[in-house]
Amino acid sequence: MIPTDEARQRIVSALSPVSTEVVSLAQACGRVLAEDALARITQPPHDVSAMDGYAVRQADVRTLPATLTQVGEARAGGRYGQPLRPGECVRIFTGGPVPADADTIVIQEHVRAAQEPTGGPRITVPRITVLQAPPPGTHIRRAGQDFRAGEVGLGAGRALSARDVGLAAAMNLPWLRVRRRPRVAIVSTGDELELPGDPLGPNQILASNGLALAAYVGAWGGEPVHLGILRDQPEEFARLAGELAHADLLVTSGGASVGDYDLVRSALGEQGLQVDFWQIAMRPGKPLLFGRLGATPVLGLPGNPVSALVCALLFLRPALERLLGMPGAGQVPTVAALLGRDLPANDAREDFLRATLARDAAGRWLATPFPVQDSAMLSTLARADCLVQRAPQAPAAKAGEAVKVIVL
Repeated sequence: MIPTDEARQRIVSALSPVSTEVVSLAQACGRVLAEDALARITQPPHDVSAMDGYAVRQADVRTLPATLTQVGEARAGGRYGQPLRPGECVRIFTGGPVPADADTIVIQEHVRAAQEPTGGPRITVPRITVLQAPPPGTHIRRAGQDFRAGEVGLGAGRALSARDVGLAAAMNLPWLRVRRRPRVAIVSTGDELELPGDPLGPNQILASNGLALAAYVGAWGGEPVHLGILRDQPEEFARLAGELAHADLLVTSGGASVGDYDLVRSALGEQGLQVDFWQIAMRPGKPLLFGRLGATPVLGLPGNPVSALVCALLFLRPALERLLGMPGAGQVPTVAALLGRDLPANDAREDFLRATLARDAAGRWLATPFPVQDSAMLSTLARADCLVQRAPQAPAAKAGEAVKVIVL
């Protein structure tokens, strides 16, 4: 048996990023950038107002109250095209370009506006009286404050969020080059399995692993190809080998242990499977297999449902991150927490315990493992918030001691 970290690194190092494709921004959320996204424009393109008010020259409002003549207006999508002269101001709105020679925005709440007669009984001019004035530069968004043309706004390897899509749109990028979704073929093995909704015999169980793994693959950026169930017959595995021409990864569930009917190694071996490693020092999930069938990498997961899904979190997700060209693939992030109950000493295998996660009265994370950790109990995995990670040969631990957890 090899350690979990070594197994994960051997899987990741054996894989290479998949090819790329160009998608419209509307289809980009959740995709992984294949190259840096560079801004095509500067934002803001020029100095603009951050408030509704008046653009003024600081020199005109050093002594208050100050009366100024309004000579025009600047709104978003328009501008006042002349420099301000002494004693002048411009009515300005949020997003409006700041006129040349204006260096301060006085908000409208700090101004008294009036129409004053000038030159004749029916001729008036708008004037304002500034009652309060901020320091120079106040309420002005400088050109390029957000980003400048040519700058990297989003880095290669980033999984794009909805916020990233908004940024890309603001950078005037209608198309993005992303990694195509890795095609992951998924198959479950066993005579005892039937798909949900199919009739069950007296000795059969439902095949939950394939559907859960397909859901994981889709959530992690891949394209699941669910090939159904292989019965415990060598000819079934021979059929499988012929269906992998377009798969970037084959994931099997079950059949990787040492029983007489665990045929993944032997039956696929007859089809050319080259095994890198088999069995890792962890619980749940000891019978994990990794190898290559022709050009297709093969990840053989255990058949017990919890074992299969915990191994998917620890090994399949990093494999997908590597195929997607994401930085840091192979690293499984952990956070610090306190134990919510006592634990006995661990044995020679690294342990991953299903647990709830909550804040204690002091605001610290408290991880409380379930008392029963049977690898066939999916209900506790569904209720779990995290996995408590325990090193091989870890001594007994008391409630309140620090542990590392993997947040689900």
